[in-house]
Amino acid sequence: MDKHRDIHGVEPICKVLQIAPSGYRRHAAQQRNPNLRGVRRGKVVRTTIGDMTAVRPLDRVNRQFKADRPSQLWVSDFTYASTWQGWQYVAFVIDVYARRIVGWRQSSSMRTDFVLDALEQALYDRQPQRDDALIHHSDRGSQYVSIRYSERLAEASIEPSVGSKGDSYDNALAETINGLYKTELIHRRAPWKTKESLELATLEWVSWFNHHRLLEPIGYIPHAEAEENYYRQLASQAAMSA
Repeated sequence: MDKHRDIHGVEPICKVLQIAPSGYRRHAAQQRNPNLRGVRRGKVVRTTIGDMTAVRPLDRVNRQFKADRPSQLWVSDFTYASTWQGWQYVAFVIDVYARRIVGWRQSSSMRTDFVLDALEQALYDRQPQRDDALIHHSDRGSQYVSIRYSERLAEASIEPSVGSKGDSYDNALAETINGLYKTELIHRRAPWKTKESLELATLEWVSWFNHHRLLEPIGYIPHAEAEENYYRQLASQAAMSA
């Protein structure tokens, strides 16, 4: 268990092994090395810079990050990582139903282009239909309320939604994914020498996250499996009604 806890987390492993997490933690505490230190968060970079002149869409989510099916609600945000070549910014688009990352992009700047690229990847991967009534939710960052981003959402028949309160809870699910990314990859493998090494590692992490990571809110199964179960059940219901 010690070998895999940093990858999968204590709770998911205990769920599979049917043991109490508290019992494992008591054992770990007895064996703890006093020289071990927790993850250091490092320097904080401000990524949400609001554009007070931009027209903001309504908050259609109201902090209720739930979906009954894939392509019903997407959330988007971006975070940062330090490399020897300078700061890098990584944007994610997450499908709320199974918390699956459906689009991402890395950039050396916080311009609108790079969050648009993440959105384009999500659109290509998911191919949402007009009758999906898909909602895209973000914080008040200027990139997400820009004219170009808003126009692309409209072209794809996606309803925009922007947090109304102006704090991290407005986009809590995306913030959670950012936190997992930084804890499970960025801090663990720092320092990062090149932006290329970070990009490759992020690619590998996203694939692992979607297909192997166990997540408690969806029943301690991988994100891809949760979606497969949904479509399997949908096909079964269609076959029974035929």
